[in-house]
Amino acid sequence: MTIETVRVPDLGGAEEVEVIEISVAVGDRVEVDQTLLVLESEKATMELPSPVAGVVARFLVAEGDKIKKAGIPLLEITIDGAVAARTPTETGAPATPTGAAKSGAAKSVQPARVEAPKPASAAVPAADSEPEPMAPAASAVATPAPAAEVGAAAQNPPPAATGAGIYAGPYVRRLARELGVDLARVSGSGPRQRVLKEDVQAFVRQRLTQPTAAAGGGAIPAVPEVDYARYGLVTTGELSKIGRLTAANMHRSWLNVPHVTQFDDADITELEAFRQTRKGEAETRGVKLTPVPFILKACAIALRDNPVLNRSLARDGAHFVQREYFHLGMAVDTPRGLLVPVVRDVDRKGIWELAAEVAALGDKARAGKLTTNEMQGACFTISSLGALGGRGFTPIVNTPEVGILGVSRAAVQPVWNGREFMPRTMLPLALSYDHRVVNGGDGGRFLTQLVALLSDIRLLLM
Repeated sequence: MTIETVRVPDLGGAEEVEVIEISVAVGDRVEVDQTLLVLESEKATMELPSPVAGVVARFLVAEGDKIKKAGIPLLEITIDGAVAARTPTETGAPATPTGAAKSGAAKSVQPARVEAPKPASAAVPAADSEPEPMAPAASAVATPAPAAEVGAAAQNPPPAATGAGIYAGPYVRRLARELGVDLARVSGSGPRQRVLKEDVQAFVRQRLTQPTAAAGGGAIPAVPEVDYARYGLVTTGELSKIGRLTAANMHRSWLNVPHVTQFDDADITELEAFRQTRKGEAETRGVKLTPVPFILKACAIALRDNPVLNRSLARDGAHFVQREYFHLGMAVDTPRGLLVPVVRDVDRKGIWELAAEVAALGDKARAGKLTTNEMQGACFTISSLGALGGRGFTPIVNTPEVGILGVSRAAVQPVWNGREFMPRTMLPLALSYDHRVVNGGDGGRFLTQLVALLSDIRLLLM
């Protein structure tokens, strides 16, 4: 009898994943590539396939377990189909009867210890020079929304010794620094009073719901509770993890970034005519040629020529970080919520290559198979609602990026050419930017060039 141990794969840059679903039970026969369980990071979910055919012998984790590194054993499969009868002393966990229900199999075992506690005196890592980009969903490594006290903390940051002597890991300490939370004021709920990220988040939520302080007046008043059932039949539901993170990130961006949105229309009549002539080649290549690759390419050129929009504000608020690469995020609507995969080095790729990558990333996003790395590193984001309709919207900047482009549905409109009105296909564009970094002139020049590039795609070659 051969036992195959299934382990946690490469986490793709995530600092922690959670076991959110166990798809099989002890005693179930599984085939190669059959989904065994589902892991979820702060930005994405991943289905873990079986590497072999066999019978599930035992689980080493349970639903809800949180895992912090690759290589941790998750379950065992007997390749010859025989399920080993093991005692708790042999396995370190109680055996689960063959054929148990999935939920029972997932919850009857004791969760394995996946990480030894770090000593309380662990050094606090140095702050990064640049915050990691994050998607509206998943941003990506999405960080929870900051408390109302963050604004005050930014003006009066906690002392350098904040959290000294507190039992907490490096990620929790970094999260506390970013939110301006003094760890000494947070009660730990983990083993030996270890402060978890949930404790920091709970502390922030508590501060948000407190009444506005008479002296500072900086807190945001809580929305009054409403008894909706008084007015009719209601049901309640829970937001998905991606939905919660999207809401948190958008709230943080809205509170911290002074937004300005500029609007314009691009005449894409010639672009659309060119796309129609390439339908045959697109079918031969097995890709769908949408306007998105052209928009990506045009944005990369406009960012190159208008570098202010390819910056991020440094943590100290007095410096900026200039990116010399052009990785663009594209928002994708999925059943799990809004995800933003990142197309890298757009300036170096041709239209066909971009079309294939856009399609592949979109499919992975909708299937829930994006990795954390595939949603990190964006300089600028494009959010297209063209397929859904609408004449315009004001997208929220995905901080620490300083710009985002909203694309609405193109429509044929009469346009005056100096002699007569001509039918032209016009594409509504909305550029939102962080006014701390980008001024109106910067935004205007970027949007004007973008309109010119989309109106005459020959300029993409210049």
